[in-house]
Amino acid sequence: MSLHKIAQVPPPVVGSGASVLEAVEVMAERGVGAVGVVDAGALHGIFTERDVMLRVVLKQRDPTTTKVGEVMTSPAETIDDDTTEENALVHMLERHVRHFPIVAKDGSLKAMLSIRNVLEHRVDELARELHSLDQYLSNDGPGG
Repeated sequence: MSLHKIAQVPPPVVGSGASVLEAVEVMAERGVGAVGVVDAGALHGIFTERDVMLRVVLKQRDPTTTKVGEVMTSPAETIDDDTTEENALVHMLERHVRHFPIVAKDGSLKAMLSIRNVLEHRVDELARELHSLDQYLSNDGPGG
């Protein structure tokens, strides 16, 4: 299954010259915890809730004047769309990463995958499987 089916498409993005406040506004509007930092079509980094907390608030920086490019995580760990959902989840858990930009072969940002996306998809799959098993077990013989 393509990760695009469960990821944020189009991905939320800002330029490196955007203020932290502008990036947080994009995150709030889209209901996400991270934005890709893209300039001239190329991914330069990722800006996350964790960056806000550790690099802005903790350092008492002004979010209206601090540029995202100054406090983003760079280089961003990325995956490509060929990565399996299972491998993406394992990598997220092992590396303590909650967001992965999904990039094309040319390095352009195609989608943003969050651990929430993966876990919600897994829960849906398990619920469907449980429903199927329940239906199977509740049949009272041939022909149902």
